[in-house]
Amino acid sequence: MKSTAVVGGITLLSRIMGFVRDMIIAHVFGASTSTDAFLIAFKIPNFMRRLFAEGAFSQAFTPILSEYKVQRSHGEVQHLVNHVAGNLGGILTIITILGIIAAPLLVLIFAPGFSANTEKFDLTIDMLQITFPYLLFIALTAFAGSILNTYGQFSIPAITPVLLNISMIITTLYFAPYFERPVMALAWGVFIAGIIQLCFQLPFLYRLRLLPRPKFNWRDEGVQRIHTLMLPALLGVSVAQINLLVDTLMASFLVTGSVSWLYYSDRLMEFPLGVFGIALATVMLPNLSKTFAKGEQDTYNRTLDWALRWVFLIATPAMLGLIILSVPILSTLFFRGEFTGTDIIKTSHSLMAYAVGLLGFVLVKVLASAYYARQDTRTPVRIAVIAMLTNLILNIALISSLHHAGLALATALAAILNAALLFRGLYKNKVFIPCQGWRILLLRILFANGIMGGLLWWGMGSANSWLALSSVDRILQLCLWIGLGFICYIITLAVSGLRPAHLSLKS
Repeated sequence: MKSTAVVGGITLLSRIMGFVRDMIIAHVFGASTSTDAFLIAFKIPNFMRRLFAEGAFSQAFTPILSEYKVQRSHGEVQHLVNHVAGNLGGILTIITILGIIAAPLLVLIFAPGFSANTEKFDLTIDMLQITFPYLLFIALTAFAGSILNTYGQFSIPAITPVLLNISMIITTLYFAPYFERPVMALAWGVFIAGIIQLCFQLPFLYRLRLLPRPKFNWRDEGVQRIHTLMLPALLGVSVAQINLLVDTLMASFLVTGSVSWLYYSDRLMEFPLGVFGIALATVMLPNLSKTFAKGEQDTYNRTLDWALRWVFLIATPAMLGLIILSVPILSTLFFRGEFTGTDIIKTSHSLMAYAVGLLGFVLVKVLASAYYARQDTRTPVRIAVIAMLTNLILNIALISSLHHAGLALATALAAILNAALLFRGLYKNKVFIPCQGWRILLLRILFANGIMGGLLWWGMGSANSWLALSSVDRILQLCLWIGLGFICYIITLAVSGLRPAHLSLKS
């Protein structure tokens, strides 16, 4: 729990900086043509990053590296690191060059609706050719982070994303006025951040005596094993990213601002997901991989059970809070400058829809780690394909009536299905057997959420009343109700009989 708290705390700082960044972007550019163009130019390398960095690569590399660390010498670990660095860097350099050349085609694939607006389409291409190299830098950064996580140094990879936010804030505030098209400063901020993030982690690898000396050898034993695990994992992560791609593609045909509304609501929904869900999965993967490599099935089961209890305890009130307080949160963060009241209302619709699936999103992160730790990357792929098809069908069914919010709701429902099928697979095959006490825990959580939700619903007020408040009053009111909701939730759990010992890994 200590490691999760450290990663979660640092991730909280990163997310807060991310909100500051988004507030500044919303204030300077609003939900405009230029903002939509940048978000697509930023989304494309991020799409690739999630495939090659935090996605398939990390899920395949971390279990193998953990096995080498437990069962082999330091020299063999260094050999693996050198060859993985050479192969990963070489492949991504080629992909980066091709991506810059094929920028017009990529924009056409990711946002075909932009082709009807020549200015928006050309601006997106120009920015994508600047942001695409971010893929190379951030993938190598994730490679370095996986090594540090495996060796228990979670704080350095967790704080690295802060550098991206700082870079984008500085370029927006201080360099945008010097560009003919001010939004181009954001693209350069992304490019510069990639270099800084990679360089930041290298000294810490040097301290571990694992600074890579890249060597390209496709036939290396460790590299081959990572490829074997990575290919199905790549398909699985691709499925998840295709869901987001489909959302963006369909949103590009909706009214101007739809891409931005989805982006800002997704960013808010990812706040609890990143602070807790991703932090927990980041810590769990190397730990579960280590227990699996040692054959400690009981420890593996208890660790997973403990993680799932914390998921329900934290994700459910976060989900409820985002739904009820969507307008208060959005108006406090973004209602200024070019971001209008209409933008707040539109974004709140997609935020509430995304929040429906928050528990599913967090469960997918944790449950998928249970498969990857066992070097099973195929099962999550089959399940993800089912979720992708479900998302596509729901997109088509909901977009005509709910517009951009329908796209968000489809993604949320698909995530819930994905999580349910992942759990079913672990339970059916007796990989995971829930420990005692789940029924009373869920009843306590349900009761506490009901009391907290009733309090927030009573005190929230109307959307117009929040938009009419001054910035200072919105901040004070939001902090008050979040604080009261948190206190109410904790007290209700305590009154219902929940104690810290019930959530201990040892118990």
